[in-house]
Amino acid sequence: MTRSSAPRNIPPDRQERAALVGLFNSSSRQFDPEHSLDELAGLAAAAGGTVVLRVLQERPKPDPATFLGSGKVVALAASCDELGVDVVIFDNELTPAQLRNLEQQLDRKVIDRTQLILDIFARRARTREGKLQVELAQLKYLMPRLVGSSTALSRLGGGIGTRGPGETKLETDRRRIRHRISLLSKDIDVVRRRRSQLRERRHKAAVPTVALVGYTNAGKTTLFNALTGDEAVASNALFVTLDPLVRKVRLHDRRELLVSDTVGFIERLPHSLVAAFRATLEEVAAADLLLHVIDASSPDHERHMNAVRGVLAEVGADKVPSVEVFNKCDRLTESERARIRAVHPGALGVSALTGEGRDDVVAAMEGRLALDTAHVTMEFDTGEEDRERIASLYRLGRILRHVSTNGRVSIEAEVPRRMLDRFPTAVVQTT
Repeated sequence: MTRSSAPRNIPPDRQERAALVGLFNSSSRQFDPEHSLDELAGLAAAAGGTVVLRVLQERPKPDPATFLGSGKVVALAASCDELGVDVVIFDNELTPAQLRNLEQQLDRKVIDRTQLILDIFARRARTREGKLQVELAQLKYLMPRLVGSSTALSRLGGGIGTRGPGETKLETDRRRIRHRISLLSKDIDVVRRRRSQLRERRHKAAVPTVALVGYTNAGKTTLFNALTGDEAVASNALFVTLDPLVRKVRLHDRRELLVSDTVGFIERLPHSLVAAFRATLEEVAAADLLLHVIDASSPDHERHMNAVRGVLAEVGADKVPSVEVFNKCDRLTESERARIRAVHPGALGVSALTGEGRDDVVAAMEGRLALDTAHVTMEFDTGEEDRERIASLYRLGRILRHVSTNGRVSIEAEVPRRMLDRFPTAVVQTT
């Protein structure tokens, strides 16, 4: 059955009506297809859509032409007509040929999971850096999917003088995309260098950094606010935080550390997004400690944890020390809490919403970052080099006693143990 594709005009004040489509193989038990469609429904809602139809088909492998079987495509088209569906969203990545064939046969817009995630990122990016990274990911996704009649690049410019001699429109579009990708990559390299300089500055100031990581909607931003006293926007929706936030946490004894809130991960995160957001994700790889925030109330939290670990490995952050923080424990029964403690004995159970467990998180950060102090005594001369060392000691430690005698300076101080290697002549006092 072949249908002529026609554009659909949707009033700006009406949410698009979406159909969700998934394919699963009965021999694969790696994921629950219903739960996967639930997550896809959450993504569709985050993109401003209303789900009116859900379709699952069991097949050994996708049809190379239409992904679904031909009979299923006909049935899907009829259901979409009946329910007034505007967009059909597939829970898998479609090939360019499958995308074109499905749009023709379903006579409506068809997108896949990757396009949906890219659309959400485009909606949520606020900073120039975030917008650059999203556009780069979109263009890398679009490049192999161009067809000669594409009009998707009209926003990139054009007009007289943009084509080379003898080029087709397809060739022109590809050339313009390659040129734009090159420009975006250079701009993002500038962002990476600037972030690297900021990290180096923080390292010299000896301020430890803790990065919150986790599956999207695990409650990272709510925990971030609880730890820092900040008021970053938190919502029960996917991918609310795209642009990283860094705030200072002052401990009870004036010591400080930096906590950063980062973009949430998701299962089957598009590789183009991982690559584009590398400048941001490097912040995670350079952290001194990771707090892996997990939604304890999610039935899929084990799978979500594995998805996060996969992305961390991809960006080189899997070697950073981490603490598992099971959030939303206020939603659990006591037996469910006990099971998590048994399976993950080193993890923390918290509720960022109620404040339960906040002190445990702070204590874990102190312990894992070796923020606990050592009582030291140091002797200095009064020369220029030692004056700089004294200034550094005052900046990093808490001075208990300062005595100057006959051109010598004796100082007793409490210094974070992680900083002791900066003072090789320090004598640690034992009590």
